[in-house]
Amino acid sequence: MARARILVLTSTFPARVGDGTPAFVADLCAELGTEFDIRILTPAVPGGAPHESLGDGVDVVRYRFFPRRWEDLADGAILENVRSRRSRLLQVPFLLGGLARAIRREKRRFRPDAVHAHWIIPQGVVARRTIGDVATVVTTLGGDLYALESKPARAMKRDVLRHAAAVTVMNEDMRRRAVALGADPATTQVLPMGARLSSSSAAPSPAPVDDDRPVALLAVGRLVEKKGFDVLLRALRDAAFPFSLTIVGDGPERAALVAAAEGLPVTFAGQLGRDDLARAYRDADIAVFPSRRAASGDQDGLPVAMLEAMGAGCTVVASDLPGLNEAVEDGRSGIIVPDGDPAALRATLQRVAADGQERTRLGEGARERAQQYSVEAVGARYRELFRSLLTSRSSTHSSD
Repeated sequence: MARARILVLTSTFPARVGDGTPAFVADLCAELGTEFDIRILTPAVPGGAPHESLGDGVDVVRYRFFPRRWEDLADGAILENVRSRRSRLLQVPFLLGGLARAIRREKRRFRPDAVHAHWIIPQGVVARRTIGDVATVVTTLGGDLYALESKPARAMKRDVLRHAAAVTVMNEDMRRRAVALGADPATTQVLPMGARLSSSSAAPSPAPVDDDRPVALLAVGRLVEKKGFDVLLRALRDAAFPFSLTIVGDGPERAALVAAAEGLPVTFAGQLGRDDLARAYRDADIAVFPSRRAASGDQDGLPVAMLEAMGAGCTVVASDLPGLNEAVEDGRSGIIVPDGDPAALRATLQRVAADGQERTRLGEGARERAQQYSVEAVGARYRELFRSLLTSRSSTHSSD
């Protein structure tokens, strides 16, 4: 019996396996590929092959949209790339046009039974205008739902969400916002991206701190405003305990953060591949996720890096924001602190740094909690979502 086909639309995807770009879409597609044939459409980025196979049932097509020399809009996060260099706005209409052409081409060649659009804007918007009556699941990870609040953007989001066959979001606050924009409450659910825990879940629990060794702090994420790394650096400027901090990631705020870290024991490691990142989790005493609301309104939905840290048995300190405060059970699988508050963050880090037994307890709780967010567990739920959707569509068509 032929397998159903799902066309996946995304704009965040590694150019090469292990290049440090978030791989949550690739990980989810690998899980979906155990039951369905998957084709991933993603914009061309420097170093990315036009076609690539990720294994049985999953292939990648990167569509061209701009002269190669300047084609970097999707190299990382589109919104932050535009904010860091406004001239990239020139690429936006070409990216939209390239995606529309690619969808029409794959509709003929691949003949998808369903579409999975990651992000309302732009993937959901373009799919809405090009895919016809193919059932579309829309997943928003936060940036497009929390930000992009102009009247035209809200109208586009409303149109996409109202016509989606199903909508998935990262936390309950996002679900409320999506429903308020017109998404059907019956088909809108919290279903976050899963974390690949297999390489890190066997890491040992944090050991008690040696009084002579600085506490090893780790922060992971794009170097952008909403990650709150500037808040973390302000908190550590007056820290009364010995520490070292490693910041993993890259982005437009790097130069400003390097300047803010001057004189502090901070290492900017850049983007790390999966194996190197797993080692960083194992070496950390505390993983800090100081996310905050950006001036644009953007904020994290649920960082996959935080779930990976939890799966590695790290003691996690995270901001009190929707999604983060749902995954981390305060005092049991991590510590929740007010967002954007350097003094509160400093006090929490100092207390946790001084108590190795508490860190061991929290690390064990984090590892246990993270299993609910593993890519295997989340993949099974997405397979069930598409299975149910395709069965329903088949039954409807059969009765027509």
